[in-house]
Amino acid sequence: MFVNGGGESPITITNHQEGEVSMATPVTVPMVGKIISVSVKVGDRVKEDDQVAVLEAMKMEMPLVAPVGGVVKEVRVSAGQEVEAESTIAVIE
Repeated sequence: MFVNGGGESPITITNHQEGEVSMATPVTVPMVGKIISVSVKVGDRVKEDDQVAVLEAMKMEMPLVAPVGGVVKEVRVSAGQEVEAESTIAVIE
């Protein structure tokens, strides 16, 4: 079972040092749970539907996948971390 990261709405990131503005897409979790593993690191190139992390919730393991292709700009979680529903776990640009 693949669960879309749910982050179809782009967010704007501004680099204040250079004044650059870029569009980024968050990868979010669908429900409360625990991150079992993280499959990407900052700088990795991912394709749409590539696995980003695995979430354990309701005694099931669910792959969390990239909603878009691009480069991973942020990873906000680590294995073993508890997360809330709709939390952003990574950002893809």
